[in-house]
This record gives sequence, structure tokens and C-alpha cells, in this order.
Amino acid sequence: MKIITRKSLGKRKKKCDSAFTFIETLAVLAVTAILTSQIGLAAYKLLEKARISAAQTQIQELKVALQAYYADSGIFPSEEQGLMALWEEPELYPLAKNWNGPYTDKKIHADPWGNPFAYFTRGNAIAENILPRGLPFGILSYGADGKEGGQGNDKDIFSWE
Repeated sequence: MKIITRKSLGKRKKKCDSAFTFIETLAVLAVTAILTSQIGLAAYKLLEKARISAAQTQIQELKVALQAYYADSGIFPSEEQGLMALWEEPELYPLAKNWNGPYTDKKIHADPWGNPFAYFTRGNAIAENILPRGLPFGILSYGADGKEGGQGNDKDIFSWE
């Protein structure tokens, strides 16, 4: 029979308390990498939803500004004047008689993806094909891909939808 002393117990305990093995460390790293990638993907999806929402809000603000422009001038800006007519008094024909702008809080730059907004008015062949009947103008963001059409997060955002 072997007598267990405190010294021998201490030695035995030290052998059992060894550090993590290489395999255990790799397993922890793999789980961490999987969780991190899932969080990153979820954050990316939320960011895209936020950009779509921001574009819709910007388009709504531009629609309100165009209505105020129309209330003052009796006309909407031409496509040549574009949305900049809401910020600076247009110098191109047709001139706004009672321009009382600027009609926006800041200069109109681009949609959340860095692309300019498209502005269409009645009388343009392209506008006649895409604008619903009865609307005098349309504002369009081409979305993340910056091209006409698209699916999912790349779809176009229209002022009339």
C-alpha cells in the first residue's frame, strides 16, 4: 500500500493542471472566428438597411422641397436645372419667377452610396416610360450598384413607391 503524503499530492496536482492543449486552443479560436463572422455579416446587413432607409428619407425631403419650389414658382425645375434648382436660383430657362430658396437645408450631393439622384420630369421619353400616370416628376436612386434595375439591396429606390 502506498502512503499519500502532501508532497506526492502536490506533484500529482501539478501534472493535472497543465495548460490548454494546442487542439483546445484551435477549437476556441475557430468558435471565436465563426461568431465574429456572423456578427460582421449581421452588421453589414443592418448598414445596408440603414442606407436604403436614408435614401428613402432623402427622396421624401426632396419631394417636399420640390412642392415648395412649385408653390413659389408655379413650375417644377426642368431636368436641365435639376435638383440644384432647390439650392441655387436657376439661371437656365424656364426661370423661376418667385424663387424663394434655398428649399433644402444643405446642398444636394448624392445618395447614401455616393451616386447622384436622378430627376425626371414629364415630357422626357424616359420619364414617360417609368413615371406613373399623373405625376409631374420623379426622383430615383439607383441603389448600391449605381445602375438601373437590380435586386435585393441593389434595387432602385423610386420617389413614387
